[in-house]
Amino acid sequence: MKKTIILFFITFFIFPMTIKAETKTDTNDLTPSATSAIMIEATTGTILYEKNANEKLAPASMTKMMSMLLIMEQIEKGTLKWDEQVTVSDNASSMGGSQIFLETGEQMSVQDLLKGISIASGNDATVALAERIAGSEEEFVKMMNEKAQELGLTSTNFKNATGLDAENHYSSAHDMAMIAKELVKHEKILEFTGTYEDYLRQNTDKSFWLVNTNKLVRYYQGVDGLKTGFTNTAGYCLTSTALRDDLRLITVVMNEPDPSSRSKETSALLDYGFNLYQMNNILKKDTIIGKVKVDLGEVEEVEVVPIEDVKILSKKNEPNGKITYEKNINKVKAPIKQGTVIGNITVLEDGNKIKTVDLTVQKDVSKVNFFQALLRNYEDILKGNMNI
Repeated sequence: MKKTIILFFITFFIFPMTIKAETKTDTNDLTPSATSAIMIEATTGTILYEKNANEKLAPASMTKMMSMLLIMEQIEKGTLKWDEQVTVSDNASSMGGSQIFLETGEQMSVQDLLKGISIASGNDATVALAERIAGSEEEFVKMMNEKAQELGLTSTNFKNATGLDAENHYSSAHDMAMIAKELVKHEKILEFTGTYEDYLRQNTDKSFWLVNTNKLVRYYQGVDGLKTGFTNTAGYCLTSTALRDDLRLITVVMNEPDPSSRSKETSALLDYGFNLYQMNNILKKDTIIGKVKVDLGEVEEVEVVPIEDVKILSKKNEPNGKITYEKNINKVKAPIKQGTVIGNITVLEDGNKIKTVDLTVQKDVSKVNFFQALLRNYEDILKGNMNI
C-alpha cells in the first residue's frame, strides 16, 4: 500500500506537465528544447521532420524498445509463452531506477512482466525477461546489438537492456525511430504501451498499481505508445506513436529539460504531421493484380493479390503523381498456400520507386491427384495441346 501511495505522489505531483501544444507550421520551431528529434511515417519510414537526428546520445529507457522487440519476436516464434511463469533472479530484483519491485524467487507471467516494462518501465522486469531469453543480461545485450546491425543502425550501441547510464551506451533519434518502426509491426505491444493504468498482483496483498510514464496515451488522441526515458545523462526522452485515419506517425525527442517539454514538443510534432499529411490506400490486399499458372495444381491458374494493403504518403490537398506498377511473379507449383510469397509489386509515383510489396495467391491450391492429371492430359490431347 505504501508503494502505491509513493508511486501516486511521484506521478502526479513531482512530474506535473502541460499536455496541449499549439499547432505550428514552422518546422524550425517544433522542438526548440530538444537536443535531437525526428518524426517519420511508420510504414514507409519517410522522414517528415528531423533535428540533429543522427547525433549519438544516451537513450535512457527508450533502450527498452529494443528489449521489447526481441521479447515480441521470441513470443511470436513460440519460444516464449504469454502465460509462462518466469522466476526472478537476485540480479533482476536488485535493479535500481524505475521498477515494479520484483522479489528474488518471485514468479510472474511473461505477460505481466511485459506490462511492467511497457507501462512502468520496470528495469527489474526487463532483466528478468532478458535472463529468461538469453541466459544472462550480457548475452541478451549481444542479441540487441546484433538486431541493431540487422536493422542497419549505425549510431547505436547497447551496454545493457534497461537504458541505465553506461559508458559507450548510446543511440540516436533516427535509430530509435527505426527500432520503433520495427516494434509497431508487432501490434500486440501497442495494447501494453497504449494502456494508461493497470495492476500487477491484483487481488493480493502485494497489488501494484501501474501508471504509464507516457502521459500522452491518455491526453493525446491516437497515441498508443511507445517509451519514455530519463537519466541525469540522457535528460527527458520520449519515443511516441499515434494513429489517425490510417496514418501512423512515430516521433522521438531526446535530451529535453523536463517532462512537460518532451510532451509538449511531441504533441507539436504530431499536430504538424497529422495536419499536413495523409495516407492514401492505392491497393487493397484483396485487389486482384493478375493471374499465375499453377504447375500440378488442382486448378490451372490462380489469382494474385498483394500480401498487405499498399498505401502511399502524401500531403493533404495535393494530388498524387502518376501511379504505375512493376510486377515480378515467380513460377508457382502446387501445393501452395495463401500467404506464401510468390513475387512482388513495385509501386512507382511519376516513375520514382516508393514501395515494394510482396505478392501471394488469393487462395490455397492443392496438388492435382492422379485421376485429375490423367483427365487433364486427355483433354489436352483432344484440344491438340500436347505432342504425342
